[in-house]
Amino acid sequence: MVIVSEIYRTILGESLDSGRPCVIVRLTGCHRRCAWCDSAHAFEGGEAFDVATLCARVAALACPTVLVTGGEPLLQADAPELLSRLRRAGYRVVLETSGTLGTAGLAAVPAGVRRVVDLKAPGSGLPPDVIDWAGIARLGAGDELKVVCADRVDYEWARDLTRAGRLPPAPSLALSPAVPILAPRQLAAWILEDGLDVRLQLQLHKWIWPERDRGI
Repeated sequence: MVIVSEIYRTILGESLDSGRPCVIVRLTGCHRRCAWCDSAHAFEGGEAFDVATLCARVAALACPTVLVTGGEPLLQADAPELLSRLRRAGYRVVLETSGTLGTAGLAAVPAGVRRVVDLKAPGSGLPPDVIDWAGIARLGAGDELKVVCADRVDYEWARDLTRAGRLPPAPSLALSPAVPILAPRQLAAWILEDGLDVRLQLQLHKWIWPERDRGI
């Protein structure tokens, strides 16, 4: 069984698949409380589904791309089974996770699922010792790292990790401004000044539907 906060079809707003129509399956529950969290509504509540029934709901929304997110999806014991069944059904499957300790772990994610890890910078309010650095070190070419930056300190933290070779070279790395705390043009300026080989990532869905905070 999995507890689902919401399921809907939308335009994927982040990751290398940004801009694609997709089905978002947002699972309930999170053991972290990031300062800039935009999905606190998924901390509690939701509806229980067995995996087969949930996959049927996904099929009814008729989209080849599925994002499983949260909350923190890997807190739920049956999340890997859900991901595996979606892959077997032929979907392009993306998982967004905090990549922090206390979950099933990145190694539990089935092969073929793109792992998008939201690496927690200091501005998140989380200490670095909660990050699953060992799991992140094993990320591959099909995976992604994202750092949400709330200020210059967060940016320099990500920059210095990159320059020191502390991040695996294969995954794509994106820096995302915590709008409205940090303006996108400021983050863009820092990236250009330092010549970083990273992607600047904006939350496309929030530009399309600025008046909504759910179902986007």
